[in-house]
Amino acid sequence: MLSLNNWRTRQALIAYGLLLPAIAYFATYFFYPIVVELWASFYRGAPLIGEARFAGFDNYVQAITDERVRRALWITLVYAVGTTACTLVVALGLAAILAGPVRANNMIRAIIFFPYIISFVIVALMWKSLLDPYTGILNSILFMFGLEGQNWLGTPQTALPTMIAITVWKDVGYAMLIYVAAIQGVPQTLYEAASLDGATRRQAFFSITLPLLAPTTLFLAVISMISHLQDLSAPYLLTNGGPANATRLFSLHVYEAAFVELNIGYASALSFLMFIVILAITFIQFRFLGRKVSYA
Repeated sequence: MLSLNNWRTRQALIAYGLLLPAIAYFATYFFYPIVVELWASFYRGAPLIGEARFAGFDNYVQAITDERVRRALWITLVYAVGTTACTLVVALGLAAILAGPVRANNMIRAIIFFPYIISFVIVALMWKSLLDPYTGILNSILFMFGLEGQNWLGTPQTALPTMIAITVWKDVGYAMLIYVAAIQGVPQTLYEAASLDGATRRQAFFSITLPLLAPTTLFLAVISMISHLQDLSAPYLLTNGGPANATRLFSLHVYEAAFVELNIGYASALSFLMFIVILAITFIQFRFLGRKVSYA
């Protein structure tokens, strides 16, 4: 028979063998690109693909002192926070309704979830048609009621809120389904005990359901913020950063620095700065939202 130490060694080797494909994948497509990006950020020009010269921390100094970068970062934070908050609030409200015995709730869930699986290219084309200032359906409805039409994506005051609304419309279905599953996982005995104590459904929701959804909210908030801080599809396809740079997100600024200006080193520095910002925001989210939940 195998000794205890040999058995544990064999178990560890089997475990690492099963994990090896995943480790190789992350090392190749996650850790290696980060190292290369950090190296390229210290060069001017196009390292890896063309001429480049060592620049030290010049790229980082330029990024920190560039007013366009600070503005793009601020717009990105507003976009990411606004989209994440609106998505979670709307998704939680829908989940609270559809987690119960609502007629045809499976069909309603499927309809709400459907935009999430559509390519953003199709979403952008559809909404640009609907929001067209002259032929769009939304303005046609406003005209019917004698109201003034809006250039939703062509005015600095409305472009960013409109882009946030479109992104929320696309993403809310996924968050809703996650919340529905989490709500249905809360033990019914807690609601029964609250009912015996005289609690209303509203009081039970805010005192039982909402606190027990904290891990789910943390998960959705983290993945949503990470996704939207890096979002390129929305500004590129809907507004191309306009009008007047009102929707010029940080990712679009990085894209143009890399592939329009061909300054790969500077774009790498910008990307690494965003990586640090994402890490900091994720840490803050875990610090304030992360908590253990017990059903006991």
